Amino acid sequence: MTIHNAHIAATLTGARQCLEKTFIASDGTRLFYRQWPARGPSGASRGAIAIFHRGHEHSGRVAHLADELALDDPFDIFALDARGHGRSGGARGHSPSMDRSVADMDQFVRLAAETCGRDMEHVSIIAQSVGAIVAARWLQQKKPEIRCAVLAAPAFRIRLYVPFARSALALLRKLRGSFHVNSYVRPEMLTHDAGRAASYKSDPLITRPISVGTLLDVSDAGRRAVAEAEVIDVPVQMLISGRDYVVERRPQTVFFDRLACAHKEWHDFPGFYHDTLGEAERAKPIGEARRFILRHQEAVR
Repeated sequence: MTIHNAHIAATLTGARQCLEKTFIASDGTRLFYRQWPARGPSGASRGAIAIFHRGHEHSGRVAHLADELALDDPFDIFALDARGHGRSGGARGHSPSMDRSVADMDQFVRLAAETCGRDMEHVSIIAQSVGAIVAARWLQQKKPEIRCAVLAAPAFRIRLYVPFARSALALLRKLRGSFHVNSYVRPEMLTHDAGRAASYKSDPLITRPISVGTLLDVSDAGRRAVAEAEVIDVPVQMLISGRDYVVERRPQTVFFDRLACAHKEWHDFPGFYHDTLGEAERAKPIGEARRFILRHQEAVR
């Protein structure tokens, strides 16, 4: 049974009120999330939008989407700090396994649906980078009956730039046990938005070191997500950065080609760096995500 605390704090993010909350994951870890309640005149919610951040980051880095999605219809929006990141519990930069991350996502999305008084059929998700890998594995393993999924710059294969890096890390892990590696990614590789790049450098909640076990789990999960793409049966929209120095493009195209869902979309944004939804011209992909979500939410109005 999901146990979550009462509202801890309330602030204003643009025009939408942001509630800060926590819940207890099924393994006893306390996880932090943000909720932007629906603003409909009756107070009733049409459904939930659950957002999942990229690696190293936290829900505050996607908080701008609550306003920029411009969902004036009464939707509740939720964003999770993945375990080991932001204000969530767990060892920094580490998840015990991909199965654990999938279980966290499943519990959180169900909590979001429960909170807004709707069933899973009224939930859409937006997931970026490593968050998109977890989302793909969740869709494949749990087969939730959600409305649709938006995957931005999915990190099916991360560019490590060193030959045989994965094999070397696996060998070192076997010899040395658990250890962390620092991210090579600089803010200027993520976005052309100078303000957003600067905030990445100064954000105390950014977790740059990642455990080698988690890195290898993410690599394996990305491979499996691509191999099993055809089992996903909910509508999927992919938002792809055309100048991505962080992840490889070919696994993204293979994943898309293998999708067998009735409705899928691919949108390429030339010149965009990896942080697709945090780019200087992010209004373009955000607008596509908004249209896609509204189209599929309309089916269960």
